Parts: sequence; C-alpha cells; structure tokens
Amino acid sequence: MSGVFSPGRAKIKERTLRTDKWWIEPAITFGVLFSFIIYATFRAFENANYFAEPLISPFYSPCLSTACQDGASLIGQPIGTLAIFGMVISPALFILIFPLGFRMTCYYYRKAYYRSFWLSPPACAVAEPHEKYTGETRAPLIMQNAHRWFFYAGLVFNVLLTIDAVLAFRGPVSEGSEVMEWGHMSVGTLVLLLNATLLWGYSASCHTCRHTIGGRLKHFSKHPFRYKLWTRVSILNHYHQQFAWVSLFGVAFADIYVRTVSIHPSLNFYFF
Repeated sequence: MSGVFSPGRAKIKERTLRTDKWWIEPAITFGVLFSFIIYATFRAFENANYFAEPLISPFYSPCLSTACQDGASLIGQPIGTLAIFGMVISPALFILIFPLGFRMTCYYYRKAYYRSFWLSPPACAVAEPHEKYTGETRAPLIMQNAHRWFFYAGLVFNVLLTIDAVLAFRGPVSEGSEVMEWGHMSVGTLVLLLNATLLWGYSASCHTCRHTIGGRLKHFSKHPFRYKLWTRVSILNHYHQQFAWVSLFGVAFADIYVRTVSIHPSLNFYFF
C-alpha cells in the first residue's frame, strides 16, 4: 500500500497545518469572478445602451443581428431577429460564447476558478473536500481541450475590437451633429484603445500562443524567425496572470463607459 495512508505516514485529520490566512486569495478570486459573471449576464440580457457612435461595447461587438441598433454593425447582420416567448434575443448572446470560452478554458483561469469555486484544491498544502479526482479526462472538463480553438476565435475578436478602437477616432463635425468625420479623439477612444491593447497582451501571453509559435519545433536553428518570436512571447508568458486580470477589468470598464455615454452622450469628452 502506498500514498498518504501508507504505514509510517502521519495520520493528520486537519485539512491543513497552515497558520496563515490562506483562504483570503481564493475568497477574493471568487468574489471578483462571481461579480463579473453577474454583471456580464445582466449586460448580455439588457439588450440596450451598448452603442453611442462611434463607440460600441466590447460585449456587443461585432453586432451581428438585425436587432442591432442602427450603425452598430461592423461586418453586416447575418443573423435575423430571433425571439423567445416574445422577447428579442440580445445580440450579445451570439458572440459572448467565444470570449467567454477563451477565458473559461484558459490555463490560468482554470487554476483560479478550480481553487475558488470548486476548492480543488483551495490552496497549496490544503486538502480538498473531494474524495475523487478525474482531472480533465471526462465531461464536462474534457471540453477544456477546446482552448486552442477558442484562442483562435479570440484573435478574430481582437482584430474586430481593434477596428472599433480605430473607428473611435471619428467624431461629430460640429456639436450636436450626427455626421461623423475622422481626426477626432475622445476619452472613449482611449478606453477602447486600452481595452484592445490589454486583450492583445492577454492573447499574446497565452500558453497556447507560445506553443503555437514554437512549441512543436524540434530545431530552433532551422526556424530563426519563429525562435525569436517565441522568445518574445515567452517573456510575455510570465505575465499571463496579470494580463488575465487587467484585461478582464478592462473589458468591464469599457462596457461600463460605453453604457454610460449611451445614456449621457455629453460625458464623452473630446480632446480634439
């Protein structure tokens, strides 16, 4: 017999012998992620206040439904207006599955929510309450293997959100005018630029990005460009946890700002 109950092993009933406040980190993680889930769910079903030309919320971009507000569609409206029990389905529900899937299957976020939601384990040197562990070999966790596909989809959304940021350099030709022209910059422009930049940092620092670029190469000397790119991405990879959190707050802040401006347009101050 081997393992923790083998002869000679100390029989300790306590879940942990740690005396520090190890539970604070998983508790904070739970609180932040749960709060984001509640807010994102509310915004996805609100189906309003997501577009104030030239700004669009990242929760609703690209707006693909014919139910989208006028001017909010960037690449067309291939999805018709759908309704359930008389309620129009929010355009956000057609796209949020992809960025949500990317974060849910992310290697760092797995660690974060496994510890904070499932207590598996809640912290280092702290026993988990589960009697059985099957890892990611069975449903539903076997779906974590789809991470690389969500990563590729996430890159497409990064491009679209970057275009949204570029389009935010437009502004009204005169105060109160609905006609937009290039060559303007507002607080909203900076908000969307920051959001796109943080999302690119989150994607570029992803473990899948690092593996895609150079993880399968047997001889770096035969691929000097990919090797150099791999070394740069490897540096970013050390900061993946930070990018994961900051980009999450960035997306939420961008949505909150656009929602505020859609209700009070005068709050989007233009620098020029």
